[in-house]
Amino acid sequence: MHTHAPSRRPAVARRTGYTIAAVVNATLLYGVNAHPGWQAVPFLTPETVRVLPLVNLSLIVALLTNMILLVRDPRWARPAGDLVVTLIGLAALARFLAVFPVAFDHPAVDWATVVRTVAIVAIALTAIAAIAHLASLVRYAAGRR
Repeated sequence: MHTHAPSRRPAVARRTGYTIAAVVNATLLYGVNAHPGWQAVPFLTPETVRVLPLVNLSLIVALLTNMILLVRDPRWARPAGDLVVTLIGLAALARFLAVFPVAFDHPAVDWATVVRTVAIVAIALTAIAAIAHLASLVRYAAGRR
């Protein structure tokens, strides 16, 4: 049986995706940091400033990665960029969980437990994504030899 590796999406589709991702990251970066920014979210506490550097770094690196991919799009660059962005996102999630800059006033629902659980699941899934991006990068490197 003869199998072929799946082909890449057409360049126009990839560039459209990179453009949309860059716009979303730039919008989020602006929204988080412009006035009133994150302070407008009622359940975020002043401790949020301890998480923001990693959140901002994640958004900036994702924005730059997508802008670079718009200009130059070799096969190895996408998994490499995704790996870096995912690892920074993982660090931001871990920092969020450690600082836990949220407070909820609704006593009927234990929102803190819900948010902690979602954060833990997000960390696990992000770690799996990082492994998948690393595997893609290794697979590319192995195929190039």
